[in-house]
Amino acid sequence: MADTPDATAAQGGPAGEAPLRGRIAKILNTSAVDGPGNRAVIFLQGCSFDCAYCHNPETRPAITAKPGLRPDGKEAWPRWMTSGQVLSSVGRYRAFLRGITVTGGECGEQPEFLQELLRDARAAGLPGLVDTNGSLDYEAWPGIVAAAEGFMLDLKAWDTDEHRALTGAGNASVLKNLDFLAASGALYELRTVIAPGLFDAEATVRNASEALARAGSKARYKLIRFRPQGVRAAWRSLPPPDDALMERLSALAADSGAAEVVVV
Repeated sequence: MADTPDATAAQGGPAGEAPLRGRIAKILNTSAVDGPGNRAVIFLQGCSFDCAYCHNPETRPAITAKPGLRPDGKEAWPRWMTSGQVLSSVGRYRAFLRGITVTGGECGEQPEFLQELLRDARAAGLPGLVDTNGSLDYEAWPGIVAAAEGFMLDLKAWDTDEHRALTGAGNASVLKNLDFLAASGALYELRTVIAPGLFDAEATVRNASEALARAGSKARYKLIRFRPQGVRAAWRSLPPPDDALMERLSALAADSGAAEVVVV
């Protein structure tokens, strides 16, 4: 992490002399839409994808900030935090939480911190879901897989060229993670944002559902309507998909082998 003068301490140091710290974009103390039950949501800063319809563009750059207060007295974000500090920040809501969800940005950009946070959260009785774009090879990080309650994987597009046009990156790692997480039973949810005209939604839904079926996965497939609220200005005029398209894609997913399909 060369983007901070305190990079060694941020990573924990070669001998673990300093606590491992992660770049935290923000924390939601409670959420009912980021996994099963009521959960605290931890947004990690930094993402290697540049999605056309990103709803959290402020979390993309791997920028840093020191803990402190803004001139208006509110906390400054993003900031460096240890896993203990993250869990302490949601501790007062512990009685109402089923677990945490770690997202971003892209939480896989900080794998060492993600692994430690998941382990510490599990030890504290707050199992953690990983909400990821699949850019990290999770098969190479068995500690993360073992510590996680499960994974929510975003599939932007099945076709590599379409995926690159949407995100600025290829999708080989995403498809590899889909196969690995589905086959291992670690995949809780696969998700695709349906943005009409930006990619072949039918091909993506069909191929993704067939992949789930081949793996014998019971993960649900969530089809998410594109919504213009909160996206960058260039994409705010893109219309949301209509009910007919969402119903057709839902039926296609079921017919192609998805065990459970959810439309939101």
